[in-house]
Amino acid sequence: MAATTLNPGEEAQLLQTIEMFEVIVQSQPHDCQSLEILKEAYTKLGREADVIRTSKRIAEAYTQMGQLSSAILEYETVLQRQPHDTDAHTALKRIETAASNATANTTIEPAALTQTDTTRLRRKTPAATAEGVDDGQKAMRKIFVDSRLISASDFDLCWRTPDLTTPPMDVSEPFIQTLHDRNLLPVEKSLKLLADKSRAGYLSLERYDTDMDLLRGFSADVCRRWCVAPFDRMSKAILVATANPFNQQAAKELAAATSCRLLWYLAQPAELMKLIRKAFR
Repeated sequence: MAATTLNPGEEAQLLQTIEMFEVIVQSQPHDCQSLEILKEAYTKLGREADVIRTSKRIAEAYTQMGQLSSAILEYETVLQRQPHDTDAHTALKRIETAASNATANTTIEPAALTQTDTTRLRRKTPAATAEGVDDGQKAMRKIFVDSRLISASDFDLCWRTPDLTTPPMDVSEPFIQTLHDRNLLPVEKSLKLLADKSRAGYLSLERYDTDMDLLRGFSADVCRRWCVAPFDRMSKAILVATANPFNQQAAKELAAATSCRLLWYLAQPAELMKLIRKAFR
């Protein structure tokens, strides 16, 4: 397959994307959304062997997670490109046998950010009230307090509920940054814990060439209030950085502004706040 005609800047951005997301999937091999981004980048560069290799990684990840229907579809995609691929044929036979023996094939989604929905339903979401906002507090309390990493009193001291009635003047400091500043828990340990619990990938915003026009296309109030940053677009998906992957309210408010799928990634709180302040000076 021939590569899409790219200018030097677009090619450089794709190569940077590949470098970043290869690192992510090395540490989180079941992160299918990152693998999909890799596959798309390789496709645009015309690197057919890497496209096939990544498709197989996606199919294997789906298999390991028990999502057999998705794995079958991915292997069939491989065979459309490479009809005589022995590995894909063998894997398909194995999966189809397992699927035929199963009475049901259901997938339990992690209790993290909702990633897809229809724009019509999103826009029917009523205006947020302080009582009805799911900002991830319950999930975060369960992770940090129930596991005895911090005390309940320390959680209450560090958790900040934004004022929904007035526009934020600055970026709200993420909970895990406050824990770090108060010497209660290093931010690196918090990020690893959240990555494990939410299955969200981690990336370094400082090393990523952020699409500032994309970021500024979203509400400054939403980005500041919830400390979230849409930082790039890949096909019909928008990549969003956060330090709280359980904030359903942030997901709803960003989703109301776009029909694209939102893919969420964890980022260092300090880098995230710096980026948002730079975008909305």
